[in-house]
Amino acid sequence: MTDSLRDLPSDLPDNLSNNLLKQFPSIVPRLLDIPTLAKLTPEAEFSHPPRILLLYGSLRERSFSRLLVEEAARLLVHMGADVQIFNPAELPIAGSVPETHPKVAELRALSIWSEGQVWCSPERHGAITAVFKNQIDWIPLEQGSVRPSQGRTLAVMQVCGGSQSFNTVNALRLLGRWMRMVTIPNQSSVAKAYEEFDAEGRMKPSAYYDRLVDVMEELFKFTLLLRTRVDYMTHRYSERKQQEVDVVQKI
Repeated sequence: MTDSLRDLPSDLPDNLSNNLLKQFPSIVPRLLDIPTLAKLTPEAEFSHPPRILLLYGSLRERSFSRLLVEEAARLLVHMGADVQIFNPAELPIAGSVPETHPKVAELRALSIWSEGQVWCSPERHGAITAVFKNQIDWIPLEQGSVRPSQGRTLAVMQVCGGSQSFNTVNALRLLGRWMRMVTIPNQSSVAKAYEEFDAEGRMKPSAYYDRLVDVMEELFKFTLLLRTRVDYMTHRYSERKQQEVDVVQKI
């Protein structure tokens, strides 16, 4: 199939196309993109504020992952973001109901709406909770021609019942990569979370709070940078090639 693709018309000069074939015989030259700073220049400025979806992983009345997410949301709103927090209560187990279920539809619509996300889960038995994983399991990599998570920025956080751990944020990073998201370098892990919030559910001043501010600042900056050209950043050679294969097969 690659040979037939090479026979299609190309905008590349013959000498450049031939040189590429000599160096990279497995490449279809006209489908190979050469990234430049000019191509990363925003085509248009967005008039709406950055859209951030926040997910948490516990259904308890005093859920520390929810409290941390709410604190993060306050910071993001102050920076100018439009935020939505999804409540996982009454979200059915993935696969147990049709995709048209109201809670499933709500979650998927919010993921499509978002330009960045914040994920926060408690650590349970060294991993993320079932409540949190169930939310991700309901978000498909593809929904028709739409990809509800691809190219979104992502910040990961966890709350610990005891000493500080990074098992959960590491697992969240793996999930984010699988969901084709851009996970920022910084992260938050709050040890003994039950000591870090007051009776009203506000986070107390501490190094953990300072780190939360760092993470939200970084997420906001990455979202501003990426959202205007996420289409170009996620435009892949392999997918361009497959699209042409599909066209050739229809001829």
